[in-house]
Amino acid sequence: MSEEQIVADIAGALGMAPSEVMHDLDLLDAGLDSIRLMSLVEKWRSAGSAHVDFPVLASDPVVGRWIEVLLSSADDAGQGVVS
Repeated sequence: MSEEQIVADIAGALGMAPSEVMHDLDLLDAGLDSIRLMSLVEKWRSAGSAHVDFPVLASDPVVGRWIEVLLSSADDAGQGVVS
């Protein structure tokens, strides 16, 4: 998962263009409800980010924070893989 994909997914859930999604955007103020949040979580889990955690994202609904959390969980998920 990339930052661009996260922003595009958030924009799609909010009916916005990705260019309108700023890192300091509060997603609750922008209209994201719990149903859309769950849809995003399921989408990201289906895309391979199994460690996406609804309560963590819901507790800090700011785009920049979500990017940090999602990218770090992707990094953590890759650790321990033996090649």
